[in-house]
Amino acid sequence: MKSDIEIALEAEMKPIREVAAHLNLTENDWEPYGHYKAKLSDHLLKRLSDRPSGKVILTTSINPTPAGEGKSTITVGLGQALNQLDKKAIIALREPSLGPTMGIKGGAAGGGYSQVVPMEEINLHFTGDIHAITTANNALSAFIDNHIHQGNELNIDPRRVEWKRVLDINDRALRQVVVGLGGPVRGVPREDGFKITVASEIMAILCLANDLEDLKNRLAKIVVGYTYDRQPVSVEQLGYEGALTLLLKDAIKPNLVQTLENTPAIIHGGPFANIAHGCNSVVATKIASKLGEYVVTESGFGADLGAEKFLDIKTRAGEFEPDAVVIVATIRALKMHGGVEKKELEKENLEALAKGVENLKKHMETIEGFNLPFVIAVNRFPADTEAELNFLIDWCEKQGAPVSLADVFTKGGAGGLELAEEVVRLCEKKTGRLQYTYELNDTLEQKIHKIATKIYGADGVEFSSKSRKQLKQMDSLGFGSLPVCMAKTQYSLSDDPTKLGRPEGFTISVKELHPSVGAGFIVALTGDVMTMPGLPKKPAALQMDVTESGVIKGLF
Repeated sequence: MKSDIEIALEAEMKPIREVAAHLNLTENDWEPYGHYKAKLSDHLLKRLSDRPSGKVILTTSINPTPAGEGKSTITVGLGQALNQLDKKAIIALREPSLGPTMGIKGGAAGGGYSQVVPMEEINLHFTGDIHAITTANNALSAFIDNHIHQGNELNIDPRRVEWKRVLDINDRALRQVVVGLGGPVRGVPREDGFKITVASEIMAILCLANDLEDLKNRLAKIVVGYTYDRQPVSVEQLGYEGALTLLLKDAIKPNLVQTLENTPAIIHGGPFANIAHGCNSVVATKIASKLGEYVVTESGFGADLGAEKFLDIKTRAGEFEPDAVVIVATIRALKMHGGVEKKELEKENLEALAKGVENLKKHMETIEGFNLPFVIAVNRFPADTEAELNFLIDWCEKQGAPVSLADVFTKGGAGGLELAEEVVRLCEKKTGRLQYTYELNDTLEQKIHKIATKIYGADGVEFSSKSRKQLKQMDSLGFGSLPVCMAKTQYSLSDDPTKLGRPEGFTISVKELHPSVGAGFIVALTGDVMTMPGLPKKPAALQMDVTESGVIKGLF
């Protein structure tokens, strides 16, 4: 089979004006970014506010493994399949980060015959949204250091500046740095560090803001650090919320593209799910729900991270609920959760599969806890044997869970018709209201404990002495009513990436807390999770190239 990039480059894309016309958009609703991309107006959601909302389908998965799960591929394939059933479907995805693209994980454009295109542009610089976020974030860093250098009117303690610089590439050497060296004319020396751009609070803010005014208000609330008497200092006090909003005025506009089968796709925002909340923008999802009968969107990584944050954070910010959930699983990944090494995955192993399904079982229980109907999408791989597929399907049926075998990678929408039919049935079946993991009036400690025990299956939570002090500080500052965004490894239900399957008898270790007041949540860092990833020994970038004629090679 051809590579993803070969398939994408051979696609017969429609001019973006035809995609916009299919959605009944006027010329004032969008602006072209080349032949096949467009920015949607930031006033479009307001214009469509009186329209009824379509059904929202959330795609999540088991805990990811190096074997691959294909969540974005299923998301795209399902959207194409719904359109083949004559349902007006739109896909809403996140924007890929250059960090994973150049590193190891890959992009977020789907794969095979279920991709969004132009894939190579989406996976690289796209319309510049992530660069705008990088610029706004680092402009704020410059404003903070300049304020301290120019007399420090707000009495900011340089030792307690919490705001970090960012870069949209994995670079472990920048995790901890010293700035301001070289004498008085070069600033005040202090310790600093870099995060990856998609872990920036500004990325989270962009994805949770409902409009430009909300964006500015959220930016103003960012806590950049503390004074010498430990009082928080906000962007509003510095006076730069207007300038930051100006830098983001185009980035807040969602991006319109299409799939290989010309299904409309809105791609916007890309916060990491193991560090931030891992969902595309509220604006993009809500616009899609006004333009289509069905919206297929996704959350990052497994249901323990992305889906929990989608449901406990994003739906609260956007004031909407999903109508159905798709949980993606593969035979390969489940065998890895059952103890099989990656090099042995091609061999049939029903024993390992029987152990690995316990990971899937926990994610099913998690979605049931939110009171949402779901279907298991078995993403088929060529090496899957009939015995393995039959075992998994039989197991799902014995659990009373709807299950569908999907082959959208090789067949596109046609490979997901059965899944699409089941999703339509589930959307009509939903009757109850979404049940959150915690209430906003719970204490921060209670919220963290409920996530750890209900979602991860932990016995409890261990707080470091530092995080204990921070819990008291957050309460005293009035931040205790905010939702919690857990920063945890994506590979395990626990905070130890080596504990695969469904671990038992573990506790979650919270080492520190960070207020993301503008985004509207408190980040709890667990285990050894890093806000700036590193590159692998052989980064994916080693395989990438471009010919003299401009043809891209090695991009998946």
